[in-house]
Amino acid sequence: MATREIPLAGEPPPRRERADAARNRAQVLAAAEALLRGRDPADVTMEDVARAAGVGRATLYRRFPDVRSIAVALLDDHERDLQQRLLDGPPPLGPGAPPAQRLAAFYRAMVDLLERCGHLLRATESGAARFTTGAYGFWTAHVRALLAEAGAPQPGELSEIALAPLAPELYRHQRERLPPAAIADRLVWLAHRLAAP
Repeated sequence: MATREIPLAGEPPPRRERADAARNRAQVLAAAEALLRGRDPADVTMEDVARAAGVGRATLYRRFPDVRSIAVALLDDHERDLQQRLLDGPPPLGPGAPPAQRLAAFYRAMVDLLERCGHLLRATESGAARFTTGAYGFWTAHVRALLAEAGAPQPGELSEIALAPLAPELYRHQRERLPPAAIADRLVWLAHRLAAP
């Protein structure tokens, strides 16, 4: 039997998305995904997305203010899944393994994310925008905690250094000459240097 959400006292009932709005949103996300995968994100415009999705520009702008916000929506589920696995998944990615092993597993998971979603990450995390995303804050806190547990000096500052090799532009540059497994292996080496007991 389906359950019905009951709002808390004082809260308005949750709004149900109209069928046509849900369909338009799905069309926009699918069109943007294809455009961002096939082109440099900086070259994709809102007009391109509206045309590819078959929706009007007003419809598009009602939901998304810019291409970056569309990429954020596309990326959200992927990042939430990884965050959940870091919090309560099996070790070594989740709790229960030594810090160096967890950091190595995090690097491998991030290489996988960059490989699958690099086009979205380049659209959302280019330049200074990288440091303002919620995901970057989460990754920083996770790495800082692992480094602190390992007894690394100044884990706060070191955590950002540890995340620097995961910049989407750098990953794309490295992929021009290295396969994902080779990049991951190099990051695993780094993890064991940063978080060695």
